[in-house]
Amino acid sequence: MNSTEKPNSTADGHIPDDPLTGHSYDGIQEFDNPMPGWWKAIFVGTIIYAVFYWVYYENGLTPGRSVIAAYDRALAANLKERFSTLGEIKPDRETILRFSTDPEWLPVGKNVFQANCTSCHGNDAEGRVGPNLTDEHWKNIKKVEDLYRVIENGANGNAMPAWRGKLEPQEIILVSSYLLSLKGSNPAGKGLRPIAGETHVISDLDAPSEAAPSE
Repeated sequence: MNSTEKPNSTADGHIPDDPLTGHSYDGIQEFDNPMPGWWKAIFVGTIIYAVFYWVYYENGLTPGRSVIAAYDRALAANLKERFSTLGEIKPDRETILRFSTDPEWLPVGKNVFQANCTSCHGNDAEGRVGPNLTDEHWKNIKKVEDLYRVIENGANGNAMPAWRGKLEPQEIILVSSYLLSLKGSNPAGKGLRPIAGETHVISDLDAPSEAAPSE
């Protein structure tokens, strides 16, 4: 059958007058009919909706409306719920050491670090503007608890900003534990060399609990 021929008549003898596309698949032809009006209306409607959606949610001028902001709120709510299962925890040496080997909570500390600290310290804490946090050398850290103190209060005249009031105490503890878990990892090809003044090591890291220095 020629692809431009009209198909056979219908049961009532009527031969459709609609134009053909010229396509033929094993003798089966298709009409060149326009898309249904309702379909085109839905398509145009989605385009119009997308414009208003972008203006409302993604314009970059109205805080708190973006998908990222919604995710951050959901994450904060989830963390708050999860933190409630921890109960009261203290930012002491034993607590920070315990969470530094806890497979359940280390990913939380990693997420908090990557959400807040990578612009200065790099994705793997290898150092960018801020120092490498994976080697053995520290400028303001002498004891395990100092990790919490520096993150909470900042250091070096706010070169390291204070995160008190921006992060929950549990988040600071978990970030401290996460950083402790990275000690000695020195990401290959990434880590910065120790900078001037980074001469301290964590003196009580391997000491048994009863021998840990007192405050």
